Amino acid sequence: MFNLFRKKTTDTASLLPVQVDMHSHILPGIDDGAPDVETSLVLVRGLYDLGIRTCIATPHIIGDLYRNSDETIEPALAKLRQACAAAAIPMQITAAAEYMLDDYFMELLQGPARLRTLKHNLLLTELPYIAEPVNMPEMLFHIITGGYQPVLAHPERYLYFHHNYEQYSWLKDQGFILQVNFLSLTGYYGKNVARAARYLLDKGLAGMVGTDLHHGRHLAALQSAENQQLFRKYIKDTGLQNKELPA
Repeated sequence: MFNLFRKKTTDTASLLPVQVDMHSHILPGIDDGAPDVETSLVLVRGLYDLGIRTCIATPHIIGDLYRNSDETIEPALAKLRQACAAAAIPMQITAAAEYMLDDYFMELLQGPARLRTLKHNLLLTELPYIAEPVNMPEMLFHIITGGYQPVLAHPERYLYFHHNYEQYSWLKDQGFILQVNFLSLTGYYGKNVARAARYLLDKGLAGMVGTDLHHGRHLAALQSAENQQLFRKYIKDTGLQNKELPA
């Protein structure tokens, strides 16, 4: 069980190597992340104690599961900010979204409303884990011509890329910024995912890193001293675009 009011550490060895977390599911009650504001506070306090000072919440938008919009995201963001202020947690929190590249996304992209971005035109996207969308080149074309630069969440977790790492270079060449999850490096999602994540960082293909924080188990893994050694080994703040996001 996590202690919301535990004493903050000043040991730099226990801090994450970035101060901006650009991928998290900390908004209360709107996707598969924090179910309520009490849990949100535990997660935010945990991130703050790990050295994160700016957190961009990215609730899922998935056509057949989570049809989040400004109408759901803004009230949840306001509630969390108010709770953080009351709990004296000085985290800066903004909200974008994580868009599944599905048919519903194409409807939103072609609609009149501006999509929620990390900053300016940086749009966080994700793919199905098992099968690559057959129309991905078409979707990418529409994203770019729509004025956005796509950020691809956790490419190391998509199984269909594991047999050919050259596809990661192709994705980057096509305009994707590739974002690796911290916990992918540790084997949290399996050995093949860890191998792919380390490849992306070793080869300089990853442009961002994020916690993809959903719940207390993720937080506990981020707090592990053994895992933090891996983070410091593979992740260097220099060269990453996290520090260019809202501060």
